[in-house]
Amino acid sequence: MSAPSSYIGRFAPTPSGYLHFGSLIAALASYLDARAAGGRWLLRMEDLDPPREMPGAQSAILRALEAYGFQWDGEMVRQSDRLEVYNEVIEKLRQDGHAYACNCSRKQLQAFAGLYPGLCREAGRDTQDAAIRLRVPDRTYSFNDRVQGQYSQDLSREVGDFVIRRRDGLIAYQLAVVLDDAWQGITDIVRGADLLDSTPRQLFLQELLGLPRPRYLHVPLIIQPDGHKLGKRYRSPPLEPAQATPLLLRALRALGQTTLGELSDALPDEVLSWATAHWDIERIPRCRTLAESQLR
Repeated sequence: MSAPSSYIGRFAPTPSGYLHFGSLIAALASYLDARAAGGRWLLRMEDLDPPREMPGAQSAILRALEAYGFQWDGEMVRQSDRLEVYNEVIEKLRQDGHAYACNCSRKQLQAFAGLYPGLCREAGRDTQDAAIRLRVPDRTYSFNDRVQGQYSQDLSREVGDFVIRRRDGLIAYQLAVVLDDAWQGITDIVRGADLLDSTPRQLFLQELLGLPRPRYLHVPLIIQPDGHKLGKRYRSPPLEPAQATPLLLRALRALGQTTLGELSDALPDEVLSWATAHWDIERIPRCRTLAESQLR
């Protein structure tokens, strides 16, 4: 009998709206990659921004996942339950000189095109009514994505000192995702290519906090004719239970996977079982975007 797999993957939706076809592709890729390896697949709700959360979205996301045949391991984790952990780490980073308070306004930073110029880096600002930024090194961070290949980013020249807690007290995605992935023992992160350029920041945080580096796989984003990715803001219809099988098959084709005609009459869990047995990451398109109009 073979030893159990040490693979632990996850799907981490944001409850700012319903799941849509783009969400389905990310969920499906992460699920199949974990199950094909005999690993675990965890569910985490990234609910760190209450003003943007849509009422009822969390329960709607769970219902959609269940209707599409997804089964996760263990209890779902909510980031909102871990605020104390995030703030403790931020305070430690600040005390150790790795982070600092910044009270620059958006208007002040407009001229710098998203690259923070370090205005508050040595100012010793008070943390009250201030964002907390992380000092980044003058260094390039690289990793080999399992689909997208080698990716590198010079943090100081391309990103600058980035926010880990917003001025309104809300925890930034970059910090929370790194802490949660390490806490949950995530070995493999499978997600959309829109997060490819976030990864070097996360690699830096992992190094700074002494956390393990997972493997990464970024799948292509589905984009609409106007160039926008499928998302909650751009007319992307929510996943309907009655469309589970055809949309699962369409998502498989978007991921380059082969499908059988007879699967069109299968139940969602039967589609997932077949797809798990035939999962092949070598067939995933080596690109960052795919036009929705090109999908069959």
